[in-house]
Amino acid sequence: MNRQLPACPDKPNCVSSQADSGDSIHWIAPLAFDGDPSAAWQALKRALLAIPRTRIVAEEGDWLRAESTSLVFRFVDDVECIIDRGTRSIHVRSASRVGHGDMGVNRRRVEQLREGLARELGR
Repeated sequence: MNRQLPACPDKPNCVSSQADSGDSIHWIAPLAFDGDPSAAWQALKRALLAIPRTRIVAEEGDWLRAESTSLVFRFVDDVECIIDRGTRSIHVRSASRVGHGDMGVNRRRVEQLREGLARELGR
């Protein structure tokens, strides 16, 4: 894997599995999978699309970007994923475009994605 996710800004409205693991505000564990990486990637896309008001807007090889829109204020957050076939993991970043804090929305979204991926993979 040679592609990197953008670094989180110096605000508590972003989580990334490529942030420093000592950064408790921004770091989150990557999404793990067993088996075929291509099947896991397809399962990830289904899990993403199952999150309300979320759509995949770009995909290139082992990378994708989705947008997730909040219900009330219509804020758009960005979700990016990169699959690392060698380590059987999917790196993920979820970040708000505006504001300073996010009241834990991005972290909860990634955990929802983790659970959805597990469901899609039958775990």
